[in-house]
Order: sequence, then structure tokens, then C-alpha cells
Amino acid sequence: MKENQAFNEMMVHTPLCTHKEAQNVSIVGTINEGIKKEASKHTGNIEFIDLATFNAKNEKDVDVVIFTDVNIDELLLANIQRVLKDDGIITFATESYHKDEEKLKADLKLVGEQFWIAMPFRFGHDTAILASKKYHPTADIILQRSDLLVDLEYYSTEIHSASFVFPAAQHKALTGIAKR
Repeated sequence: MKENQAFNEMMVHTPLCTHKEAQNVSIVGTINEGIKKEASKHTGNIEFIDLATFNAKNEKDVDVVIFTDVNIDELLLANIQRVLKDDGIITFATESYHKDEEKLKADLKLVGEQFWIAMPFRFGHDTAILASKKYHPTADIILQRSDLLVDLEYYSTEIHSASFVFPAAQHKALTGIAKR
């Protein structure tokens, strides 16, 4: 788990400022105090759980799932579909385009089969994917939430939007794979 503030802020605020009204949020994986602090800036029921607890969930009542350090595979994706609401969002860390282009593309393809939107976003030295069944991370950003967050070191509304912009060659290479 990366112990940097950019990671904590972007992994929490990007999906929670995209979903219209996230009432039930599951943050899955290794949790540090920074993740907890950033999550506390949002309303709703936010639970910090491990992967086994997430996989044991049965009800379709989760609005947003944030995976801090969990690799997404087909089995986990099936469990996500079982518990995620019809307008749900997931966010998870992946590899950067330059470090492992094939891993990034494979993750985008995998979630792109189940989600209307599957977009990578970059911040600091990290890359993550936001996959959504309804909300677009730049078109549907909730400004009344993102603009009013306090005590931030990295995240802002402008950084949120800019993190989805990639250099021309990377954008072209991901066209048809990323679902924008």
C-alpha cells in the first residue's frame, strides 16, 4: 500500500465526488490512517474491510468500492457485480502506461466488459482505473462536493478532471480499450 497523500486523496475523492449520492461505500484492502481521514470527509456508511469480507457480501447495496491494493480478476469482478448497485462505481490501482502497458490494457478490458465507463487516471507516480455503470468521472463530477473538501494536499476539482487526460500517444493507444 502506498503511504502517500496523493494516493489517499485521489483514491477516495475521485469516485466519491463522481457518484451522485454514495450511501454505502466499501474500502477494501490495506487501509492506512490517511485513507480513513480522507474517507471521513464524506457522508454515508463507509466500511473498511478485507477482501474475504467483501467476497462474503450477498446484497446488491454498495454504491462505491475502492480497492486500495487488490488485483481485479474475473472472480472478483463477478463478486463486484453481485454487490454493486446498478449505478455503482469501482476504483482500483493498476500499473502505469510506461511501467506495464499490457497490465493497464488488460485491466481496462476486464472491467470494460462489465461497466459503461472504464477510464484510467494518473496522479503523482500512480495510475488507477475508475469503472462506472452510470456516472462519468469528468462530466458528472459533483462540484458542490469536490470544491468544498478541506484540508487537502493534492486533490482538487481541477486535478480530478486533469488526471483523466493522457498524452496524445497514450490516449491513442488506449482508444478502443478505455471506455470514455
